[in-house]
Order: sequence, then C-alpha cells, then structure tokens
Amino acid sequence: MAENATVARPYAEALFRVAQAGKESFNLAAWSELVAELAQVGAHPEVQAFARNPKASASDVSAAITALVKSPLNTEAKNFLAMLVENGRISLLPEIGAQFQALKNAVEGAADADITSAFDLSAAQVSELVATLEKKFSRKLNPVVTVDPALIGGVRVVVGDQVLDTSVRAKLQQMRVALVA
Repeated sequence: MAENATVARPYAEALFRVAQAGKESFNLAAWSELVAELAQVGAHPEVQAFARNPKASASDVSAAITALVKSPLNTEAKNFLAMLVENGRISLLPEIGAQFQALKNAVEGAADADITSAFDLSAAQVSELVATLEKKFSRKLNPVVTVDPALIGGVRVVVGDQVLDTSVRAKLQQMRVALVA
C-alpha cells in the first residue's frame, strides 16, 4: 500500500496549480485557508468514518463536509471535494493540506516556524522574535506559537528540519550530559 504522502502529492499539486491560476477574488491566500479548513475537517475520525460508510452516498459525504467548512466553497473546490469523495480519498485531506502549504511556502520563499515557549508571549514579543529568526533563517517565517511550561524558560524553534533550542530544559540536559561523561 502506498504511503499517504505519495498518494496525496498529485492531488496537492493539482489543487495548487488551480489556486495559482485562480481569480483575484479567490487568491492563493484564500485557497490556503480553505485547504487548511478542509484538512482539519478531513482529519476528524467521525468524518472519516462517515466517508467510509457504504450507506452514505458520495453526494451526502460531500454535502456533510461542505456544511462543516466555514469558508464558502467555489466551483473548483466543490469539484475537488467531489472527486476526493468519489475516489475514497477523504482521509488524505490532512496530508494534502500539509503538502499544499509546503508548495505555497516554497513559492513565497517562506517556511513554517513552530515556536514553543515556556510562557505566553505578547504579540510584540512574537513579532520581535520572528524578525530575529527571519534574519537567522534568511526567509519569511509563518509562526505558530505554543506554550510548554516544561521548557522552564526560553524558547524552542523548529523551522523545517532545523531546531533552535534555547530553553532552560535543553541547557540543563546539556549540563547533565557533560557532568555524566
């Protein structure tokens, strides 16, 4: 059986080409939001179970997913969703969403930055941190900030496969390794 990433790639690339060729009223940013919403809905176990139910028709599944999405679906999005339902590929929506975001980031020269902090950060602190990180990583960053008190202090930043860990927990672990060695 093929991996989800392999099966989802052609769907994500086709949807991305449609998004790039889209009208100004439904631009790449709007598509990105819609695809993220679809990915979130498609990841839900109850939605996946309903999509696999042999008693549910394709139109019922499409209508249910359309009702769960807050954003209005244009014709292309409805066709895309109908095609996924007919092919039994609703479970791929989270992976399609991730690959779509990666394609969008590649075109924009950006990357997603997962920032984990020991404490809540204000908007000003986040923007200052992102500005510093953009200089370090030499690209525009889309931050996602989470709080993890286990870090004790500092932040942990993951951009792609690069990790910048300035947390107190990491420094304590480094000291432990040095003392044990």
